[in-house]
Amino acid sequence: MPVISRFYGLIIKMYFQQSEHLPPHFHVIYAEYSAAITIDSGDILEGDLPNKALMLVREWLSLHRDELKAIWDTQEFKSIEGLV
Repeated sequence: MPVISRFYGLIIKMYFQQSEHLPPHFHVIYAEYSAAITIDSGDILEGDLPNKALMLVREWLSLHRDELKAIWDTQEFKSIEGLV
């Protein structure tokens, strides 16, 4: 699973497999936590994150939603800048 972005201890990854299940989402790893986050709504599909980490992920998502949708649709790897 390629790493898309890293910031504040958060690692953002996305699977690149044709058989990947819907809805479009990405995976977040933070310390001992992990979660799958929907691209459209920012909801947690599975797993969990501390509230502060989830707020950072949702802020990052709001800035890069179109890029993430493009990566999901084309399955072409691209690094995305983290929050600064």
